[in-house]
Amino acid sequence: MTNTPATTDPKRSLLQGFIGEAEKALALSIYFGIWFCSLTFLGVTSLHERPISLTIFGLALIKAGLSAKFMLIGQAIFPIKVNKTYGILKSLFVESFIYLAIVLSLNYLEAGIDGAIHGKNFLVSMAAFGQADPLHVIAMALVYWLIVWPYLIFTAMQMMMGKENVLSLFFGSRISESK
Repeated sequence: MTNTPATTDPKRSLLQGFIGEAEKALALSIYFGIWFCSLTFLGVTSLHERPISLTIFGLALIKAGLSAKFMLIGQAIFPIKVNKTYGILKSLFVESFIYLAIVLSLNYLEAGIDGAIHGKNFLVSMAAFGQADPLHVIAMALVYWLIVWPYLIFTAMQMMMGKENVLSLFFGSRISESK
């Protein structure tokens, strides 16, 4: 006779799922935050603005949190799929542009909502995203893609190889595992 596994508590699995999603959101927010603060610092120093206000870095971190939220929404709508025949890069290349489109669309929506909150026309505020300059939007999209692409590759590696194996590959074995 085989042993049947004990049924899992729905509250416990819901809590574990919530904690897992919160960890992903935090890690992605930190990743985006490093990028956005670096780009903000580059922009300010390129303009030779002194003194450098710390407020802009707070805004960059808020933008990172919103972008992380948008990315996770995109993943919920369009989950990452890796075809072992094609490998990670080939499998995710087209998907990376879909995620980019989702993030940009949500940024446009955010600009519209922000404008509406501040008493401006929703559509005019959306159109003003990216300084209403198509070349600026394309440049931002390229930078966003360069930020998102490594994250997607890392996530796909975790799916293919297992989270612990990938973390061990990048950060070494954990102390508890070496004992």
